[in-house]
Amino acid sequence: MHSMEGTTIICVKRGDCVAMAGDGQVTLGSQVVKMTARKVRRIGGKARGDVIAGFAGSTADAMTLLERFEKQLDEHQGNLLRAAGALMKDWRTDKYLRRLEAMMIVADKNDVFLLSGAGDILEPENGVAAIGSGGAFAQAAAFAMLDNTGLSAAEIARKSIEIASRICIYTNDSIILEEIG
Repeated sequence: MHSMEGTTIICVKRGDCVAMAGDGQVTLGSQVVKMTARKVRRIGGKARGDVIAGFAGSTADAMTLLERFEKQLDEHQGNLLRAAGALMKDWRTDKYLRRLEAMMIVADKNDVFLLSGAGDILEPENGVAAIGSGGAFAQAAAFAMLDNTGLSAAEIARKSIEIASRICIYTNDSIILEEIG
């Protein structure tokens, strides 16, 4: 699985809370073209329960995946795993989707899944998932905070993006944060 340049998304589950944060920077080559993009979104509606999605990669491709995932979430009455499985099946078998260059993290109050461009559904065992060019930096920061602080999932997610923004040139500190729980 390769890292996507141009974003950092992290999801942290601690206790009954799940928080996802993303930076706002959009780059085109070596140029910053937007500082406040919204790469983390709450989807799923109140009737089914809350779902948070974050994406990295080509903006158009990521938006296509987000729309397809929302459709699958509707078709599977808000069941996160079934919706993710259906999207990954489509991603592996559809000629158009196979060419998309994006990754997603999706989460509800119970589960966190990383959806890769290879059509994989990965469930982190440790409650932390990260994608994008600054993902490894944010993930390392989150692990350190989980092990050594009593910070909430939201505080860890926010601080992890802030730390990654100091290291990764494709990550800024304009943070969008969504939380469940």
